[in-house]
Amino acid sequence: MKPTSSVFQLHAAPPAPVSADPWRGGTLQLKSLPPLALYVHIPWCLKKCPYCDFNSHAAATGKALPERDYLGALRADLEASLPLVWGRRVSAIFIGGGTPSLFAPESIEQLLADVRARLPLEPGCEVTLEANPGTFEAQRFQAFRGAGVTRLSIGVQTFGDDALQRIGRVHDGRQARAAVDEAAAAFETFNLDLMYALPGQTLDALREDLHTALSYQPPHLSVYHLTLEPNTWFATHPPTLPDDDTAADMLDLITETTAVRGLQRYEISAFAEAGHRCRHNLNYWQFGDYLGIGAGAHSKLSFAHRIIRQVRWREPARYMEQANASAAVSNEHEVTRDQLTFEFMLNALRLRDGFAMDDFCARTGLLPSVMDKPLATAVSRGLLATEVDDIGRVRRVWPTERGFDFLSDAQQLFLPAPRLRPGS
Repeated sequence: MKPTSSVFQLHAAPPAPVSADPWRGGTLQLKSLPPLALYVHIPWCLKKCPYCDFNSHAAATGKALPERDYLGALRADLEASLPLVWGRRVSAIFIGGGTPSLFAPESIEQLLADVRARLPLEPGCEVTLEANPGTFEAQRFQAFRGAGVTRLSIGVQTFGDDALQRIGRVHDGRQARAAVDEAAAAFETFNLDLMYALPGQTLDALREDLHTALSYQPPHLSVYHLTLEPNTWFATHPPTLPDDDTAADMLDLITETTAVRGLQRYEISAFAEAGHRCRHNLNYWQFGDYLGIGAGAHSKLSFAHRIIRQVRWREPARYMEQANASAAVSNEHEVTRDQLTFEFMLNALRLRDGFAMDDFCARTGLLPSVMDKPLATAVSRGLLATEVDDIGRVRRVWPTERGFDFLSDAQQLFLPAPRLRPGS
């Protein structure tokens, strides 16, 4: 999850440090805790992509990954975190990266066994594994299915060989098609990641990508606009991308083509058949809780009177050292009361269906009145729509078509007023 505009970071309030006792009294009153998901980060890739700003690290050439040591660190990290989530069931597990499919199926099976031994899982818990075609081998995806993975997400990005080279991917179109073939054979639910507005990409090239992807009848498709993120190779060596008008035409093509094929756009970048929405990502967008373990992983955890965020150590060797010393968390902070409305809206407005006001109150501990003014502004500008009851109380909020197109404009209306520094 990333903000859709840098304006959000510019207005962020200084984080409030967390005391050693997250159960102590505080300013919030959460009557119940939201669903809990587990995120596991495996940070290694064959090669760092030039557009990638995630915590990923190129694997050393000719050296085996430290799978056993990393699994031990994950186990230690999870055990140290158990007091924070004791008794709570996990609704979804997402193993992301990096490229988790670099790990052997036996390692993924051990990881999931370690999780099950320490955390209760909801019946039918969704288990997603990210995979890249560059790590594909015959029967490997079937082996991940046997290890306990129920949903595979494949980072295809594009099927065109030239386009793949321009964005620095390690696989080619043939490998991508072979990987999707095996995924479709091994999994009832799988996702394809595509990107658009790539260097040199035309509408016809995108149309061909969509045609190829949809020919495999994926029940879930994620489509992302290529952006030039800070601290990436592309940020300092920017390629020439399609202009904004062409990118808008591309998005129109994506929404029209997926709708014809029966995929509903339920989230700003996600399209799915009925019954195949990603539960883990839905939990993010609905402001659920998630425990993140692994190098650089983030957590959001709720307690009766506060909500905290944590970040693990980013560099893999440092993370493993600290996790084994029960100190995997590099920093943590409490989400301040005045930031909660914005943080909720940053997530919930990504969903086509929006949210119920009762869920806003339950997940934040705030009253509906805190968003009266910005919500009225958003509605007056045609960015959001509401459903009200017989006495005028807002029951549900969702983005309009215009709001979906200008999502950042809608979200930033809920930013807290900047705090003035003494003497300013």
